[in-house]
Amino acid sequence: MSSKTLEIIQGLAQAASNGYDGAHDERHTLDGQVRKVGLQREEGCPLTDSRVIDGFSVKFHQNSICINYQSDVQLREVYANDFESEISRRLNEVKKFLQKEYRAVTGNSVTLRAQGEPQIIVQSTSRVRSFVQAYQHYTVSGLNELPQMDPAVESSREVTRKFLDQFSDKRPSNDTRKKQ
Repeated sequence: MSSKTLEIIQGLAQAASNGYDGAHDERHTLDGQVRKVGLQREEGCPLTDSRVIDGFSVKFHQNSICINYQSDVQLREVYANDFESEISRRLNEVKKFLQKEYRAVTGNSVTLRAQGEPQIIVQSTSRVRSFVQAYQHYTVSGLNELPQMDPAVESSREVTRKFLDQFSDKRPSNDTRKKQ
């Protein structure tokens, strides 16, 4: 992996970590800088208003990044006409936040281009409340195709050989059942 690829991945990971819950309030940040991601949890006061539980995470796949978004929603929100577009808008807000924070962290810019449509899954937890999980893949500019690493099983090591021998087809000496 080249140093430029590693720099891009580390910069995006740091940008994602700057979106923690509480970063939108200067009272809860270390540097006093307000960071608004565009999530519902940033609205209102956390002490007096009912909290909306939502957040995001990122994963890296080859030359792309996958942004995951999860939130608690009520069924009346799910059946609203623009629910899918609202979830897509939130994923886009997270993408914009990552690009802005990446520029602040590294001093360089990065372009994230969407691959296909966002995948949205709504699951029910009760008759009133549900939760939504959505993800979208984005191609990261500057990242080349990363090599696929295959897990290597080193059977020459004594510890590995003993561990693998536990799962063989041999029957233990105290097994008195008839062979089939």
